[in-house]
Amino acid sequence: MEPDHYDDFPVARVLLPKALRAPVGVIYHVARTLDDIADEGDWSPEERHTRLADFREGLNAVAEGRPATVHPMLFAKLANVVRQNRLPLAPFYDLVTAFDQDIDTTRYADRFELMDFCRRSANPIGHLMLHLIHEATPDNLADSDAICTALQLITFLQDVSADWARGRIYLPLAERERFGVSEAQIAAGRVDDAWRALMAHEVARARSLMVSGAPLALRVPGRFGLELCSVVHGGLRMLDCIERAGYDVLRARPVLRAPDWTVVLLRTAAMWLSRRVGVRAPSIESNNA
Repeated sequence: MEPDHYDDFPVARVLLPKALRAPVGVIYHVARTLDDIADEGDWSPEERHTRLADFREGLNAVAEGRPATVHPMLFAKLANVVRQNRLPLAPFYDLVTAFDQDIDTTRYADRFELMDFCRRSANPIGHLMLHLIHEATPDNLADSDAICTALQLITFLQDVSADWARGRIYLPLAERERFGVSEAQIAAGRVDDAWRALMAHEVARARSLMVSGAPLALRVPGRFGLELCSVVHGGLRMLDCIERAGYDVLRARPVLRAPDWTVVLLRTAAMWLSRRVGVRAPSIESNNA
């Protein structure tokens, strides 16, 4: 599981308003620490669960206004950020439950199960960002969920082979069976018509989610809105790359290269300028240029 989607879209780090960089850094430090507990090192599953339980206790300490006994410096910083920005702790607890689940759950039966996982593994970050800028309205939260879930799904599509090597498959079983794609095919790295049909289906779902959430970037103010424009177009461009590669993510992980970043920057600027001059935003339904 990858909590830091900005690893794939570094332009977002540059565009992030300066005043938000410190609190956002603390939030991502929390997410990265959780990711390390769940996925890095040579700990047993039982040790990982124990460490996540300790992390949950650290959140309890923040909630109760007392010093944490685990990761004391991190939780001291988090307590300060939460207090100064009046952040809810529920998104942090959701992240812990998602990472806890990711230790043992290596397959997803259907889309519902996968989306529930994304709700806790990806969406909390967007909620926290909106709370930081005091824009956590119901409509904004819903659009943020669409963007964050889309980013999570895109990461899953990029990392099919890497996830397989770790014993995980994030493509729902019901959809793999629908298109006739077996685990043996993933293991063999075989890209055929069945695989391409499955991937086209998954890409279309991720694109639809991203496009549905994109209006958020036109509503939130300042450089954070500009950042969201870049994230939206970075995600859409990654889907284009997967399509251009014939959906072959099994033999090589798709990445955005210099020409792709040029396209992302141009589309980001066009989307941002559309709101500045009060004209209709350029269509983002199809980004295949």
